[in-house]
Amino acid sequence: MIKNVTVIGSGTMGNGIAHTFAQNGFNVNLVDVNTQALEKALLTIQKNLDRQLSKGVISEDVKTSTLKNITMHTDIKLAVVNANLVVEAATENIDLKLKIFKELDEHSPVGAILASNTSSISITKIASVTKRPDKVIGMHFMNPVPVMKLVEVIRGYATSDVVTDTIMELSRKLDKMPVEVNDYPGFVANRILMPMINEAIYTLYEGVAGVEEIDTVMKLGMAHPMGPLQLADFIGLDVCLAIMHVLYDGFGNPKYAPCPLLVNMVTSGNKGVKSGIGFYDYSGGTKDLVVAAKFKKIK
Repeated sequence: MIKNVTVIGSGTMGNGIAHTFAQNGFNVNLVDVNTQALEKALLTIQKNLDRQLSKGVISEDVKTSTLKNITMHTDIKLAVVNANLVVEAATENIDLKLKIFKELDEHSPVGAILASNTSSISITKIASVTKRPDKVIGMHFMNPVPVMKLVEVIRGYATSDVVTDTIMELSRKLDKMPVEVNDYPGFVANRILMPMINEAIYTLYEGVAGVEEIDTVMKLGMAHPMGPLQLADFIGLDVCLAIMHVLYDGFGNPKYAPCPLLVNMVTSGNKGVKSGIGFYDYSGGTKDLVVAAKFKKIK
């Protein structure tokens, strides 16, 4: 039975995952090497709980119990000692994830399930650095985690049926809709989404239309709640680029080659919302979208 959950990484996805488990009655250890990052994560969780409270989604008692269920840690060894499940939500970097999973395998209880929130990196590859590949699985949550229903449950080559069934059922207990997928580059969500975003960037790069025009076509014509360029900004252009590299390296197909404009933007530090500027300028906040100066004119 899973009761104690450790979440590795306190960024956008990590704090959202911690919030979701804690709100559903699980004991959560949230881990980050940076104390300031943990403090920021707690403030974010409190703010999101207040938003839920103001909308009548939760009660004051639920907010209080959720916060009580979360403990902050900077030491992975201490944070996983009693874990039934560990969910890694660190940066989308293969070397970092392999390093974390070696450490998790060494210090977590023998029966603990090790999950990754990776959006594209092979679960089989991650599992290969552990002595428990049958207990390694993907739990790809969507952002914002407390709101979005989907969880992609990714089976690695050696992931057992028991572990897969456990995580599927656990996801339902979180009031999520789990979808089981197999371990191939990009899984389902990003194998479809990222090439679309990349093509939208190519459409801008080649001067077919401007930022607002491209996003408007997809919102009004295809009923997307957010245009692909705005969505790329919210995901993080660096994350989009990293996933495109995974797809390109994994399949060796030129259709997955990242657009040169995407490469240049990430190289220059324009990563979207997180850096304050991407295809849109977020210096005034995210409510009133303003197209970044560089893209105001179609070349």
